[in-house]
Amino acid sequence: MSDKRPNVVYPPPIIQSASSIARQLKGDYNLSRWAMALLLLQGDQDIALLVRRCEGQNRWQEINLIVEKTKKSSTEPISYLIALSRQQVVQELLQGVVVKEKLRQRTRLDILGDLTMRPPVGIPILVLVLYFALYRFVGVFGAGKVVDYLEGTIFQTYLNPWINTLVERYIPWLAIQDLLAHDYGVITLGLRYAVAIILPIVGCFFLVFSIIEDSGYLPRLALLVDRLFKSLGLSGRAVIPLTLGFGCGTMATLVTRTLETKRERIIATFLLALAVPCSAQLGVILSLLSAQPIALAIWAVFVLLVFLLAGYLLAHILPGQGPIFYMEVPPLRVPEFRNVFIKTFTRMRWYFLEIVPMFVLSSVFIWFGKITSLFDYIAERLGQLVTYLGLPSAAGEVFLFGFFRRDYGAAGLYDLVAQGGLTVRQLAVAAATLTLFVPCVAQFSVMVKERGLITALSMAAFIFPFAFAVGYTLNLLLTAAGLA
Repeated sequence: MSDKRPNVVYPPPIIQSASSIARQLKGDYNLSRWAMALLLLQGDQDIALLVRRCEGQNRWQEINLIVEKTKKSSTEPISYLIALSRQQVVQELLQGVVVKEKLRQRTRLDILGDLTMRPPVGIPILVLVLYFALYRFVGVFGAGKVVDYLEGTIFQTYLNPWINTLVERYIPWLAIQDLLAHDYGVITLGLRYAVAIILPIVGCFFLVFSIIEDSGYLPRLALLVDRLFKSLGLSGRAVIPLTLGFGCGTMATLVTRTLETKRERIIATFLLALAVPCSAQLGVILSLLSAQPIALAIWAVFVLLVFLLAGYLLAHILPGQGPIFYMEVPPLRVPEFRNVFIKTFTRMRWYFLEIVPMFVLSSVFIWFGKITSLFDYIAERLGQLVTYLGLPSAAGEVFLFGFFRRDYGAAGLYDLVAQGGLTVRQLAVAAATLTLFVPCVAQFSVMVKERGLITALSMAAFIFPFAFAVGYTLNLLLTAAGLA
């Protein structure tokens, strides 16, 4: 490849370091040595692995020494300085070819778009979005009215009794009957949870998220929370996977790969696993707690504090460079129906293809655990554990469900409340502990894939006792406050 340099004037230290690195490179690459040197200075991990393999350990150590010295001597990130230099060249080129016409008149959407990025106005707007989009639409409508009709009327009143009767009539083996029907059957439990409880909640969330995404509000939200996220070791860009985590933690963990540094990806993955409830879990919890405003406030404040504290501590414990954030902000616009429909439809199709089979598989695991008594044994031990949180022992099954799927556990909590009810204190403690409980099997498998087995196991090993410890503490605090 040619070593001809583009006409970009970089700061002298970068030119000097890049020239030194380029002279060290002897391998055959698809890019010029100058381009390879700049990528190394910007911290490109893939290029670093390629150079290390092609140049050998000794020469790589010399190259890496130049890179590290350059980073330490600069007060600004190297990637930022390089981007500024290139932007200057782009601006000079544009001046010769772009004719600026009279600016169009600012619209109301332009003014509103600017206001959403200013904290005095942007924060109240965010609160309104959360209230009407998540609480009223996803929680009250999706998890309340739609779920009550599908789960209570369609499944419990008509479909489940019919399935039970049909199975008992034509299948003589009790084990197979239990696999398909009765309390833990694939149809009566797995499909009921997936279609009647989780599907309407996930559908409502995906619709809301698609509208927010297509409107151009997400980049503005990223800029709004950037300063807060910096204290958590994240940039405003992390608002995208974290917001997506309210839809599905598994999908959101995959999206963390878009973050700039390994440190940010680890922090975001941990916070998703610990304190970001998926849409189904969130919807069920909002539906249950909406009738108890005190429990809802306790749960929301408590989980938010855990989220902020965990992120703050991780930002100070994990080594590495602080996050850098820049993002193009598109104009705020009225969402287009076609775009919203395609995005919602695509995500719902993903739900059916990826998540519904997980519910069916979870039902099979539970059935196997029931016939071998393993499920009862684990549920009994968890039942003993949750009594220390001031919860009935029957809640042990809820947490066991939550291991297979977080939303499965939330649906189990829905059943527990429907059967006998919980006090305000118990409801707040159960919701908070279940939210912080270990990630489900699907999310954990993606954590292993994205972050590695050791990191994923370390996170799960911390989250499990931590969730119960803070649940125990919350129960003590609410009991001391006299909350029944």
